[in-house]
Amino acid sequence: MASEPLSQNEIDALLGGVRASGAPVPVATAATATAGTKAGTQLYDFRRPHRISIDKLRSLEAMYERFSKSLEGWLLSRVRGHVQLTLQSVEQFSFGEFALSLPTPCSSYTFEILNSGGQQGVLDFGNEFAYFLVDRLFGGGVTSPTPGRALTPLERMAIRTVAERVLTIVSEVWQDYIEMDLELTGFESIPEILRVANREDPMLVANVEVIAGDTRSLLLICLPFAVLEKFFAGVSERRTTHLGSPEEQATNRIITEASLRGTRVAIAARLPQFRIALRELVSLATGSVIATGISRGADIDLLVGSQPRFRARPGRVGPSLAVRINEGVLPAPEQITIPFTRS
Repeated sequence: MASEPLSQNEIDALLGGVRASGAPVPVATAATATAGTKAGTQLYDFRRPHRISIDKLRSLEAMYERFSKSLEGWLLSRVRGHVQLTLQSVEQFSFGEFALSLPTPCSSYTFEILNSGGQQGVLDFGNEFAYFLVDRLFGGGVTSPTPGRALTPLERMAIRTVAERVLTIVSEVWQDYIEMDLELTGFESIPEILRVANREDPMLVANVEVIAGDTRSLLLICLPFAVLEKFFAGVSERRTTHLGSPEEQATNRIITEASLRGTRVAIAARLPQFRIALRELVSLATGSVIATGISRGADIDLLVGSQPRFRARPGRVGPSLAVRINEGVLPAPEQITIPFTRS
């Protein structure tokens, strides 16, 4: 049976031209379109696509939180005051955006990532944090206002020690994913002069809040995405398991056992402990004979590496010295303290 034809009102309702009550649907204004964008959509920048997934962001936050605690512990023993470092965010910016966010003057050290084709990064100490370090490293203890000037060459050299430590810790937290050898190359106080990358190049910026005494500041660590490709591509994941088939596992076991059996291990035979007078010890010279008081048939310790493992008896095999194992594996002996006696 043929279905009944739809009326014009029903067609308009299906196409969204009218409301259910029959009133016409108003045209969306700019304000309502903006509200809809904020509610359910997000602007996408094709020139700078966002490349940090949720899983990668969690890994980055864990890495830089570890960095913050490590640097905080190192600073506490040197500035003789309260210092607290807290990770604020890890974000993607273009280098131009990063440079525009820096104040003038700034306290920025540039560094090179060796063996990366000349890639460079930026380590920025907030001015408040920089002058706090200068004050404490030169023996000050009273909080002073932050001067509105750039760091002097002497002040830069003082903070350079902290900058080198920061780069060392950055290398350590990244080493499970990417090996990075970072080397300081310069200092810049004017953001517009920073030329470590093109303005459109994507950069990974970690923002670490620093509370030092009565001051608050930010420590910024800027790394180029070009050297982090393996991390974001998932090439260098730390926990990977390759089990393979049972035949492959058996083959791998044979190869591993053969490698272990071919490993050379240092073996040493050691006489039992004995005592000697200090006057005899200082009079020893080449060719001297020491009277140990130990029987020729006494057992000696056989060391594997640095640990005693067997009891053996010395002897000869032809012209070569040899030992014969008498007892099996021994547990590691406890440390024995020999009291000093005056002869």
